[in-house]
Amino acid sequence: MRRLIPMVAAIAVPIALQNLLSTTGSMVDTIMLARLGEKTVGAVGLCAQFSSLMFSGYWGFLGGGMLFFSQFWGAGDEDGIRHSYGITFTFIITVGLLFGILALTQPSFVMHIYTDSEEICAIGEQYLGVVGFAYPLMTLSMTISALLRCIERVRIPLYASIASVFANCLFNYLLIFGHLGFPRLGVVGAAWGTVIGSAVNVLVLYIFILINRVPYIMEIREHFRLDLPLLKEYLVKSFPILANELLIGVGNMLINIVLGHQADEAIAAVAVFRTLEGLIIGFFAGFSNAASVLVGKEVGAGNHEDAFERAWRIVYFSSTVVVTVCLVLVAVHTPLFTLMGLSGKSLSIATGMISIFTVVSWFRLGNWTMNDTYRSAGDSAFGSIMEITFMFLMVQPVIHLANSFLHWPFLVVFALVYCDEPVRYVIMQVHMYSRKWIKPVSDEGRATIDEFRKKYGIRVRQRGKG
Repeated sequence: MRRLIPMVAAIAVPIALQNLLSTTGSMVDTIMLARLGEKTVGAVGLCAQFSSLMFSGYWGFLGGGMLFFSQFWGAGDEDGIRHSYGITFTFIITVGLLFGILALTQPSFVMHIYTDSEEICAIGEQYLGVVGFAYPLMTLSMTISALLRCIERVRIPLYASIASVFANCLFNYLLIFGHLGFPRLGVVGAAWGTVIGSAVNVLVLYIFILINRVPYIMEIREHFRLDLPLLKEYLVKSFPILANELLIGVGNMLINIVLGHQADEAIAAVAVFRTLEGLIIGFFAGFSNAASVLVGKEVGAGNHEDAFERAWRIVYFSSTVVVTVCLVLVAVHTPLFTLMGLSGKSLSIATGMISIFTVVSWFRLGNWTMNDTYRSAGDSAFGSIMEITFMFLMVQPVIHLANSFLHWPFLVVFALVYCDEPVRYVIMQVHMYSRKWIKPVSDEGRATIDEFRKKYGIRVRQRGKG
C-alpha cells in the first residue's frame, strides 16, 4: 500500500482537483444565481439534469475508449491508442452535437420533462437556449482529457480546468449582474458564462498539447484510418457501458422527475444538493480514474496479479477517503447551504439529503470504483448488468410506490433512491475476488491470461478474442 498510494495520488490528485474546480465553479454559479431567487436556482438545477443525461449518452463511448487507451498504453501500442481515440472522438462529438441542437431548438420540451412548474420552465428555457452551444465543447474536452489521463498526462486537463473555471466565474459575475459595463442578463448571463468557460477549456487543452508535443491527439490522419477488427471489438466492449449509461440516465431522469414534482422548496434543495453531490463525486472520480488507469495499464501489459492487487487496495482506500470528505461536508453544511441561497424548509430538506448520502457513500462509491475497475480490465458487462437490473427491478418500483401511492415524506423517498447500493456492493465484492473481470484486449495481456486463469481455476466463455 505504501508504494501504491503515491501512484494513486499522482493520478488521482490532479483529476480530483480538476473535478473539484469544475464543481466549485458550479457552486459559485449557484451562489450568484441565489441572488435571483430559489426558482432560478431550481431551474438551472433541472437544466443540469439534462446535461447529466447527455453525460450518460456519451459516457459509454468514453468508458470504452478509456478501456482501450489504458490497456494499449500499458502494452506500448501507439497505433492502437491513435485508432481507438479516433473512434471515441467520432461517437462522443456526435452525442454533444445532438444534445446541443435539442437544447437550442426545443428548450420548452426539455424543461417540461422535468417539472410542471411553468415559472421554473420559463427560466430554464432561457438558460438552455444559450447553454446548448457549450455541449459540443464539453464533449470535446472530455474526450481529450480522458486520453491524457490514460497516458498519465493528468496535469494538462487540470491547467485547462483552472482557466475554464476562472473564465466561467468571471463572465458569470459580469453578465449575470451587468458589472463593468456589460449587460445585465440574469440567468442568460450564467449560460453565456458556461459557454465561454467551455471554449476556454478546449483552447487551453490544445495550447498545452502543442507546447508539450503530446502525441496521439493531433495526429488526425491516424485517427480515422478504418480498422474494422478494432472497431468491432470497441463496439462490443462499449455496448454494455453505453447501455448501462443510457438506461441509468433514463432511470435517473425518472427519479429526477419524481424529485422535480415536489414543492418549490424541495426543488431548490435538490438543486443545491446536486451541486454538493457533484463536489463529492468530482473529488472521488479522481480515485476512480486512478483505479482505471493503474489497473488497465497492468492488464494491458500482462501483469494480471499486479492488476488484481491494485484493484482491491484502491477500492477500499478510495472509499475510506470519500466517506471522510462526506463527514467534513456534513460538519460545515449549514453555512454552506445558507451561502447557496437556502433557508427554512429548503435548508432542512437539503440537510437531510446530505446526511442520507453520507450514510450510503461507502457502498455507492465503492460500487462505482469496482465498476470502473472492471471496465478498464476488459469486463464491461458485469457491473453494467448489475446496475441496470437493480435500477429497474428494485429502485424504480420502490420510489414510485413510496411517492405516488404511499405518499411517504420526501426524505424517505430520497433515501430509497439508494436502496440497491448495499445489495449490489456484496455482489460486486464477490465478483472482484473471483478475478474473472480481467479480460485483456492487448496482445501482451492475452499472452499471459491463460496461465493466470488456470492458476485460479477461472473458466471464461470465449467470444472471439480476449
